[in-house]
Amino acid sequence: MRCIKNKVEHNGSGAVTLCPDEPEDMWHAYNLIRPGDILRASAIRRVTTVQDTGSTSSARVHLNLIIRVKNLDFDPQSSQLHVSGQIMNETQHTKIGQFHTLDLELNRNFTLEKEVGSDGEGVGWDSIAIESLKDAVDEGGKRRAEAVAVVMQEGLAHICFIGQFQTILKQKIEMSVPRKRQGGGDHDKGMNKFFKVTLETLLRQMEFNTSLTSGANNEAVRPVLLASPGFVASGFQKYIQSEASTTTPGLKRLLPSLVVVHSASGYTNSLSEVLQSPAVKTILADTKYARETKLMDDFLEQLRKETNKATYGPREVEHAVEQGAVGRGGGVLIVSNRLFRSQDIAERKRWVSLVDRVRDVEGGDVRILSSDHESGKRLEGLGGIAALLTFPLIEPDFDSDAE
Repeated sequence: MRCIKNKVEHNGSGAVTLCPDEPEDMWHAYNLIRPGDILRASAIRRVTTVQDTGSTSSARVHLNLIIRVKNLDFDPQSSQLHVSGQIMNETQHTKIGQFHTLDLELNRNFTLEKEVGSDGEGVGWDSIAIESLKDAVDEGGKRRAEAVAVVMQEGLAHICFIGQFQTILKQKIEMSVPRKRQGGGDHDKGMNKFFKVTLETLLRQMEFNTSLTSGANNEAVRPVLLASPGFVASGFQKYIQSEASTTTPGLKRLLPSLVVVHSASGYTNSLSEVLQSPAVKTILADTKYARETKLMDDFLEQLRKETNKATYGPREVEHAVEQGAVGRGGGVLIVSNRLFRSQDIAERKRWVSLVDRVRDVEGGDVRILSSDHESGKRLEGLGGIAALLTFPLIEPDFDSDAE
């Protein structure tokens, strides 16, 4: 994501103009935009005209619209973001107060404005929004997937991209493969065809150039994890090696990045098992995903040992912060980014205030995990918020209290 213009004031109000370059940028936009914000973007609206004769005609016109955001609809698989709200600027074809949905698109600028205390509708650019903005424009819009995973079994493959902030299913391949019979070659032919289609799809999704003369040959290839029950993944690896040594020499660049691991099935729910394998942890050791995974592993280990140095749940964590147990010397507040997407302003302020207190007052560390990653999903199962404590703390009994 490129930041075209930044006019955020010290009081938290102001606007930024952004240009999404990659599909993952739509995920960042989804986390930045919230109900009550003002969004300016180009739109296409169908306009119906009534002629003097009574006949009607319709045409699609391009408009620059400003809306007060009411709802967001994000499709992670296609990385499409639809933002609906009431129109705030009158044009030849629109009136103030009408509802419209803006479809944000790649390589097309949009401007996001946040207000402070405008009739209670906005909270401005608070610390979480500023941090989300920094994440969005990090690396000058050149962010790429940290790894690619092909989770497969006979006749079924799921190609997933593991990014810094989300894991996306890019493509599903499903084919009928004949059963293996003694003396018959139909099974092997079916598997070769399945491997061929899977490889072609994988290279297309990776935008992998197999030309030996391409300048892209010098670029580093991200790790490609091949996972399956049985020997399907190793068979796919051998197929790629065969193609690289015969018909497609350009594939040799891909071979060092291939890693075969075991999975329970060829479905995406086996991906968490794949990412927990020692071989994969070593490969992804320096990635954001690995750091978040290790953090959750450490937290769950403290819970398992019952050291009283780990707690989870909204009231439990707030109590720990009040007691000064999430501060300097190892205190870590772990929060799901889902909590900051709440449409309830008071609820958002509750978590922003907690983050600010831990980070700025107590001196503790704050980690905001993506709910679209495996580590974030584990955190979601604990209520979306947890903490590692600097000293053991016995929790009060909240069960007997009213919420």
